[in-house]
Amino acid sequence: MKQVNLMQVHFSRMIDFPLLRIVLIGLCWIGGTGPGFLSAADPAEHSAWSVIEPCFSPPAEFAESFGPYRSPLLRRDGSRVTTAAEWKVRRAEILSDWHRLLGAWPELITEPAVEVLETTQEAGYRRERVRFLWTPTETTTGYLLIPEGQGPFPAVVTVYYEPETAIGQGGAQRDFALQLVKRGFVALSIGTKEASEAKTYAIYHPSLEQARVEPLSMLAYAAANAWYVLASRPEVAAERIGIVGHSFGGKWAMFASCLFDKFACGVWSDPGIMFDEARPSVNYWEPWYLGYHPQPWRKRGLITPQNPAFGAYPELIKQGRDLHELHVLMAPRPFLVSGGSEDPPARWQALNHSREVNRLLGYENRVAMSNRPEHSPNEDSNALLYAFFEHFLKSDRR
Repeated sequence: MKQVNLMQVHFSRMIDFPLLRIVLIGLCWIGGTGPGFLSAADPAEHSAWSVIEPCFSPPAEFAESFGPYRSPLLRRDGSRVTTAAEWKVRRAEILSDWHRLLGAWPELITEPAVEVLETTQEAGYRRERVRFLWTPTETTTGYLLIPEGQGPFPAVVTVYYEPETAIGQGGAQRDFALQLVKRGFVALSIGTKEASEAKTYAIYHPSLEQARVEPLSMLAYAAANAWYVLASRPEVAAERIGIVGHSFGGKWAMFASCLFDKFACGVWSDPGIMFDEARPSVNYWEPWYLGYHPQPWRKRGLITPQNPAFGAYPELIKQGRDLHELHVLMAPRPFLVSGGSEDPPARWQALNHSREVNRLLGYENRVAMSNRPEHSPNEDSNALLYAFFEHFLKSDRR
């Protein structure tokens, strides 16, 4: 039976908090060894909510801290949003600003034509290899996994460097689509296989030579079109579609769920949820993310005077913008940051801005984070990930 481990609760915390608080904080600090208390895979013993509930509470040292980030509730003139109606206007302003800075999307493909290339019957589910337009001019090939039984089912888009990993043909603990279909979700696995092989990684519109939309935003656009592919299927409950990705895929899933509000929820596995120029893997300045410029590209790595950033990224920094402005676009839709080396507990300072917006809208328990020491996901962090989708996509408590 899979256990969610209680680990690495620092002694300084232990003397500061009541015993119950120690247990709850420890549940969302995920390690690789040690005794466990809650089962993430046995619904007879524990509901999905009992597994993930501790992840919605920041550690005490960050509970009331908003970090150095400007509140998204502050309008351009410095006045503060105080009502849900005012937030609706402010949200539209933030969304418009980011699309202006990153480049306007092409028209979404709301009536997709999906070609089934191959069908394979597996134990408990059917796998279809499918092809569809994910930009106005480019097709992609992915995998649609459909569980046996009577639908409509909740569904999840999985995103990564290529679509095979998520269906169980790649790295360990990254088989999100496979594990989700086993839990009764329809899963659509997509990835940038050809671009990854060419080391260009992303999507460039209208061309690699003259992209008018930052590549990470175009990935979000492609994921939005994948949402329409799932929503068009009779097996899928369109109002219950989420998205998940790890690392590169975590950035992709984050931008997609924030910029496209039809995703019911999102899980972002250690993408680096904030700009951080001290971390080589939190590399939003690279040309395939938010720093597009025509080839030859800058030398990969940290920004230096000799190796500057280009594209939208320097302008975002100049304007004092950061990714918490995108996070708040999720409200009141729930999201989980499955944090590793790039997203430690201190990121709660940014997430508290989303918690504040949700409270303004009358919602609690919409912003969650788990933490592990390593960048790679593990069994324990994934148990929380799957429980999150179980709770928010399979129940009416959304």
